[in-house]
Amino acid sequence: MAIFVVCFDTNPEAMIDFQTKSVDMPLIDVRKVSAWIEAVAAAHDRTSGNLNYLFCDDEHILSVNREFLQHDYYTDIITFDYSRGSRIEGDMVISLDTVRSNAEQVGEPYARELLRVIVHGVLHLCGINDKGPGEREIMERNENEALALYDRLES
Repeated sequence: MAIFVVCFDTNPEAMIDFQTKSVDMPLIDVRKVSAWIEAVAAAHDRTSGNLNYLFCDDEHILSVNREFLQHDYYTDIITFDYSRGSRIEGDMVISLDTVRSNAEQVGEPYARELLRVIVHGVLHLCGINDKGPGEREIMERNENEALALYDRLES
């Protein structure tokens, strides 16, 4: 089993790390995505610390969901929050299988849905929730604003 690692470091005190387990690395512009993550954090009055993304398959995210959250279902992302104060830090586990099936269900391109899920984890670290009444709409609005910011960034 190979693990592919790409690190991007714009802040000498922080690192954004992309790894894979049992899947190929998705085709993302690592520099642009990393700059975008930092810009989204800044838009929420946060700074980015160490952020670790693990792209995996459905079976791996299911095992993580069972082991750490005692949930017995597939999901697109699990976010582990280690933030302190205004500095966001965390581990995000993303199932590319679920991202792909969600993209098909909502009629979005896979690459766009993947960006939405990547920023979804960042928004959780910024304190935005999506489980309570009205929270899903707030999360979706913030995701859409973040995606618009991504579109404005230079490659």
